[in-house]
Amino acid sequence: MEMPEPKPEILANKAGLIARLRSVLPHDAIIENPVETQAYECDALVAYKCAPLAVVLPSSTEEVAEVLKICNEMGIPVVPRGSGTSLAGGALPTADCVILGIARMNEVLETDYDNRVIRVQAGRTNLSVTDAVEEEDFFYAPDPSSQLACAISGNIAMNSGGAHCLKYGVTTNNLLGVTMVMMDGTIVELGGAYVDAGGLDLLGLICGSEGQLGVVTEASLRILAKPEGARPVLMGFDSNEVAGACVSDIIKAGVLPVAIEFMDRPCIRATEAFAGAGYPDCEALLIVEVEGSDAEIDEQLALILDIARQHNPVELRESRSAEESARIWLGRKSAFGAMGQINDYMCLDGTIPVSQLPFVLRRIGEMSREYGLDVGNVFHAGDGNMHPLILFDANKPGDLEKCEEFGAEILKLCVEVGGCLTGEHGVGIEKRDLMTTQFSQDDLDIQMAVKDVFDSKWLLNPAKVFPLDLSDSRRAA
Repeated sequence: MEMPEPKPEILANKAGLIARLRSVLPHDAIIENPVETQAYECDALVAYKCAPLAVVLPSSTEEVAEVLKICNEMGIPVVPRGSGTSLAGGALPTADCVILGIARMNEVLETDYDNRVIRVQAGRTNLSVTDAVEEEDFFYAPDPSSQLACAISGNIAMNSGGAHCLKYGVTTNNLLGVTMVMMDGTIVELGGAYVDAGGLDLLGLICGSEGQLGVVTEASLRILAKPEGARPVLMGFDSNEVAGACVSDIIKAGVLPVAIEFMDRPCIRATEAFAGAGYPDCEALLIVEVEGSDAEIDEQLALILDIARQHNPVELRESRSAEESARIWLGRKSAFGAMGQINDYMCLDGTIPVSQLPFVLRRIGEMSREYGLDVGNVFHAGDGNMHPLILFDANKPGDLEKCEEFGAEILKLCVEVGGCLTGEHGVGIEKRDLMTTQFSQDDLDIQMAVKDVFDSKWLLNPAKVFPLDLSDSRRAA
């Protein structure tokens, strides 16, 4: 994956940059030793690495503003970084950039249960937001698979979702306001502790902007009262296509589960070896969870199970206890780690209409045979957010390139059937050269014009989102 050439004048002036940063940050908030900066040379897309010029770890919005002001004046690119869990290279540095990590900014600033809002520093991890309110029987709905580690800042940057997004939506549906620092150091407040702000929907613009427009340092999030109860059911099927058709029929029936998760045989086998969840021996399985009162749950599951029986399931397993529910979810929550134990893989992220699931799953199987690379499918089936895991050998020459080519064809297929390039992982560097598949040149020009307004020098998160030739020409303008 090509990255822009570092500017020699920036590399030559590293000492001057560090001196200015030391004037506004504590000594331990600056990492400049090349050995230590290697820890920041990639994110979760580990196939690509580049050590940054330096790393800063501010502890407040004001410190972030001072850092950005310095970098803006000196023309230094800045890559915002939360926890580094991006699977699309969203936090991959360039050799002449400063990584601005906000992991130290992890405090709860305010909790308002009456109005169902929590305000946190954006370096706080996703799961710890729920941890902060669960004693009062509240929770934060978005739940990415990486929720134990991923930061709210990254969730906002990529508009992350999770298993329960079918009912509760993704980050944008649960984000009420942000404090953001512009590249010139200006601190702005967007939205707030209420449902809708007046004027332009700038909050909607920021959520999903991948660090291209500013650095989010604080967030006001919607918290919800926990439901009375929840119950999953596990369904096994003898083919991916049949499982996909079952998902489509559930959605068409008008019932709204809190989650519909899909796993195919390679993932089932890997998770069984890894976690021993007791999944059935089948080609594909679904985990469908509903919530509410016992009567509501019984009514919804009766309809869902009736639909499933029309597809001749290998097994139907309805949870009857908290322990059984935990075991049903155990394999799904372990899937990515389990697959990583058996092979190198690249995790894709495309979204398709639910009605197209059977066709797309069949085509992925056909392309897998054409490319000679196995694929494990595990994804949020209810909203069509697919996560094919392409298995390859990182030590085999040419395998990574073949994997990328295969992945590009899958993402193009998503667009062809009426979907889009990303559901929750973002574009990053992984999909930037595919943007012309989904967007016309006029579309891209408008998007880049928006970035011009927020970041006129194109210093924020370089080499991401837009094809490199377009962003290079914009930076040189």
